[in-house]
Amino acid sequence: MCGIFGIAVRENAAISKSQYSALLERLYALSESRGKESAGLHILLPAAKLSWRIKGAVPASELLQSTEFRDTFSAVLDRVYESSSELPKQPLIAMAHSRLVTNGRAEKPENNQPVRSGFVSVVHNGIVVNVEELWSTNRNLQRSAEVDTEVIAALLDESMRAGSDPHLAMCSVFRNIRGAASIAWTCSSLPYLSLATNTGDLFVTSFRDETGVAFASERFILETAVRNQSESSAWSEVRQLRPGMSLAVTLDVNTAWSEIEMNEDVRPFPNEGTTVISGTNHVDIEIGRQARKIELCEHKVNFGLLRYNESAMRELPRCSRCVLPNTFPFITFDAQGVCNYCHGYKRKFNIGQENESKEQFLQTLEVYRRNQGQPDVLVPFSGGRDSCYGLHLIKNEFGLNPITFTYDWGMVTDLARRNIARMCGQLGVQNILVSADIRAKRDNIRKNVSAWLKRPDLGIVPLFMAGDKHFHVKLNELKRQTGIQFNIWSVNPLENTDFKVGLCGVRPNFSKGFVDQLSLVDKIKLLAYYGRGVLMNPRYLNTSLSDTASAYASYYIEPRHHYYSLFHHVVWDESIVNKVICGQYDFERAVDSTSTWRIGDGTAPFYNYIYMTARGFTEFDTFRSNQIREGQIRRQEAMDAILVENRPRAEGLQWYFETVGIEFDAAIKAVNALDVMGLHG
Repeated sequence: MCGIFGIAVRENAAISKSQYSALLERLYALSESRGKESAGLHILLPAAKLSWRIKGAVPASELLQSTEFRDTFSAVLDRVYESSSELPKQPLIAMAHSRLVTNGRAEKPENNQPVRSGFVSVVHNGIVVNVEELWSTNRNLQRSAEVDTEVIAALLDESMRAGSDPHLAMCSVFRNIRGAASIAWTCSSLPYLSLATNTGDLFVTSFRDETGVAFASERFILETAVRNQSESSAWSEVRQLRPGMSLAVTLDVNTAWSEIEMNEDVRPFPNEGTTVISGTNHVDIEIGRQARKIELCEHKVNFGLLRYNESAMRELPRCSRCVLPNTFPFITFDAQGVCNYCHGYKRKFNIGQENESKEQFLQTLEVYRRNQGQPDVLVPFSGGRDSCYGLHLIKNEFGLNPITFTYDWGMVTDLARRNIARMCGQLGVQNILVSADIRAKRDNIRKNVSAWLKRPDLGIVPLFMAGDKHFHVKLNELKRQTGIQFNIWSVNPLENTDFKVGLCGVRPNFSKGFVDQLSLVDKIKLLAYYGRGVLMNPRYLNTSLSDTASAYASYYIEPRHHYYSLFHHVVWDESIVNKVICGQYDFERAVDSTSTWRIGDGTAPFYNYIYMTARGFTEFDTFRSNQIREGQIRRQEAMDAILVENRPRAEGLQWYFETVGIEFDAAIKAVNALDVMGLHG
């Protein structure tokens, strides 16, 4: 997933050399929020049969400052504008990207965009989830990279070599790919730029005289870039390329841009007989980043160190009604063995009142509903099962036009990203991805985990996830950018994990409205606990402190206006959720878990292993206990489930430690030492 953008102009287009350069730089700067792990640019002069590709595992801002980029781009513009000319003397296409790495490591040059296969060059936002299937069924195509974009380029190249029209070639590709795809592409020596999307993540504007076009992945990015240009009045209104649409941009004739549905069998490009493609003189320039490469942990991994004693877990004293053990924070039992959490629990789903609550909620939606297909709601979207099911309801049952929002802080797994692509691609929903500085975030995690391992404290464990908590700030920024105030969250109230603050000395609040709600007194108590923890372990005094402090403010202080929790109005039922997301959307499951929950969160395998080892329970104990209290499952079903779900997730643990740069064996040994009660022998 990344930000893609570009500018294409005809000969004598009304844009000067300095304006062209400034506009591209603004698009780069604004699109860097979509991903900072790599960036690139493809430049094509079709009349001169010349092209350049500049890319590297660097942020966009670093790419722009490189000597290679500045010298190459300046030389190209000098050629196009012929010294003192105010207008371009030949067609010019520049398409670029700022990438968040999904498929394929950025350190391998072939994985970075723009991607070229034969005569075709592509920039792509999204994820093709059936990429391996496409390669295996098209064995005649040459594969040289891990990135999924390459299969798009290869299929387009094959079609173009066979004499296809660019639009028809694109239609063929989109019929075969699954997942999310918004692409821009060119074919050597042909004066065409092709755009297409199945999610609506492409926005376009053109000169009023239609001699030039600019595009980007977000409306805000494109509108801001054009608005800041001195000749902004020369541009037409920014419009969205709707899901399932393509845009044919021709640069050698004065015809209008052609926006066409991809199921239409038409030829929008000038085409007399068979399209003739010839090669261009192509230059590849790779921008290096030796000093800042991600260092992956390559230590030997011993899965045999992982401990789990199922017999001891069965014998652990537990509540007679739910499955919470006597090691749970602040738990007490009455004479019948029923815990205080069961006594204090307030039913979340009253089946008899569901229709009334849902009807009231639907009436509330009418205040926010917009006309003519305009986006009317922002939907935080992690790619987990609850957000996927919630998006299904919001789009299909409630009839809203959502924009999904994903904050990627470095612990969103590729599996979660693929599920985001599946849902958005199939529903035709835009996904605005905001990427943190993932290298910095992962470095902060490594420092804090390393500090914790030297002095383990169960209450401090959520510090590992502090980098994720900025999503409330990012959402409020997005509300200002889009003008959409209404936001619906798919937070499952049964996933209440009060034990995490309980381990910091904060007693459970059975009357709270939201799962993350804390009183002012409890917020102060929680902050004091963390403060003491930092003072007792100076290793926490590292460069992550400011990020952690702002995360706390984002999570507990940032305003939440027009905020609605979907499952406060709609019953959440696991069997229905799994049936919908797996049956209708081919939701991908993890290889090391029987559950559909927490499989897209890279931190979950580690913190759940800590809690299971030290106290004999995980998040699954709280979730299954709440299901019992709601009458959704029986106690024995819950016991059978947690005994499987609480097993260590070996592959997830390995990914986590490799990603943040922690030695697997040393970390697991340190956690195993927490088993002071001998629960796992």
